[in-house]
Amino acid sequence: MKTMSKSQELWDLVENGYEEPDPAPTEPDQRLRENQKRDAKALMLIQSALEDDIFSRISVTDTSKQAWEILKQEYLGDKKVITVKLQTLRRDFETLIRSNKKSVQEFLSRVFGIVNPMRSYGDILSNEIVVSKVLRSLTSKFDHVVAKIEETKDLSTYTFDELMSS
Repeated sequence: MKTMSKSQELWDLVENGYEEPDPAPTEPDQRLRENQKRDAKALMLIQSALEDDIFSRISVTDTSKQAWEILKQEYLGDKKVITVKLQTLRRDFETLIRSNKKSVQEFLSRVFGIVNPMRSYGDILSNEIVVSKVLRSLTSKFDHVVAKIEETKDLSTYTFDELMSS
């Protein structure tokens, strides 16, 4: 949803809304009409991306910001809920360790499954932190691979995707 709105240059409008300027009684404000038109487009994009059971929750909204706030509340929860979810995800991330029973691919998928929700809840987690955590969490069987990556790669620019392919 966010990507779709950004691609249409509407994300700022969805996230922050717009202020209606004081219209002069003699002439309609062109800027107001343009904002309303862009907001209607953003609202249409949001509505078209939803299934019927979810659409009914936002069908009465007048602006894209109102619709987005309802969806955020529905899926992310309020600030207290987000804080609790983030704490749980952070704990899961910090205690993450690869067991010998699971493949590296399964482990990396688990990391990805923790990191993505953390980022969607607003946690700023750099690739360097994620890559470093993964390298530290691998078993001693991978020490030679970890050493090679740490010696040959700049971890500040090395991405999680590059790590997965290594």
